[in-house]
Amino acid sequence: MLDNISFANPDFFWLFLLLPLAILWYIFKRKEETASLRISSIKGFKFEGILPKLKPALFVMRLIALGAIIVAMARPQTEDISTRTKTTKGIDIVIAIDVSSSMLARDLKPNRLSALKKVAADFIKKRPNDRIGLVAYAGEGYTKTPITTDKSIVLSALREITYGQLQDGTAIGMGLATSVNRLKESKAKSKIIILLTDGVNNSGFIEPQTAADLAIEFDIKTYTIGLGTNGNALSPIAYNSDGSFRYGMRQVEIDEELLKDIAEVTGGKYFRATDNETLEDIYDEINKLEKTEIEEFKYYRYEERFRPWVLLAGTLLLLEWVLRNTLFRSFI
Repeated sequence: MLDNISFANPDFFWLFLLLPLAILWYIFKRKEETASLRISSIKGFKFEGILPKLKPALFVMRLIALGAIIVAMARPQTEDISTRTKTTKGIDIVIAIDVSSSMLARDLKPNRLSALKKVAADFIKKRPNDRIGLVAYAGEGYTKTPITTDKSIVLSALREITYGQLQDGTAIGMGLATSVNRLKESKAKSKIIILLTDGVNNSGFIEPQTAADLAIEFDIKTYTIGLGTNGNALSPIAYNSDGSFRYGMRQVEIDEELLKDIAEVTGGKYFRATDNETLEDIYDEINKLEKTEIEEFKYYRYEERFRPWVLLAGTLLLLEWVLRNTLFRSFI
């Protein structure tokens, strides 16, 4: 009966301390009422059976009734809680992904682009209250998905990103500028870009520094990620006769100074991901750094449960009174 029950007035449970006193009083009174008589023989005395021995049951019933009354006074009740959340400070995020041929390098498993897509998908799933968009860039940049709250659309678009959709190259400035263009009209309290590349800027007609200035103008924070192991990586170096890539070892070149500068001037942070685990850790850290403020409202509905205890107490007291005035009347 007490499962999942809370009490509105638990201080009344202190009254249970009266029960041991009541028991002591009953024992003391019972001794006073019991007289002793010495006789030579009990032959001829008539005994009333088992009823006299059951007389203490009346006191036990009264005691249990008193305990039930105390529980009822403590007001047992069940609690039903419903919640409603409201986003009070949303974040608009654009993830800019380098899709140049070097992203097929296999220093991350199975390759850089596939590893990034997996980690980015996990990141998107952890941001249910934010709007997210995707930008892909190589020799040029384009918007894959405008910022939206529909995560299924973003995740579907992320899965569709592959190498070969754009002219090869690494246009960091174009990728950043396209991302800024997606966020400049945003009314969100916080706007961020997560820009990832594994190379140096070698394409596009917008310089990275110019794109960074645009981000500053529109108050857009940029986190930059340099992707690639230190040293050499197994990368595409030429085409085979069937059109597939031929792989060979190639020096990993990342313009870290440029990425650090973009992050610093826009208020973001630069990260270097050299393997799958590091890349996951970076997105986890960004997830922790950019928190969406959510206001939660809780609604409580209480249902009183004292009535069964009152009914139990009343039943026991009534039964005790009936027995006292019928079966046990001659022994009172």
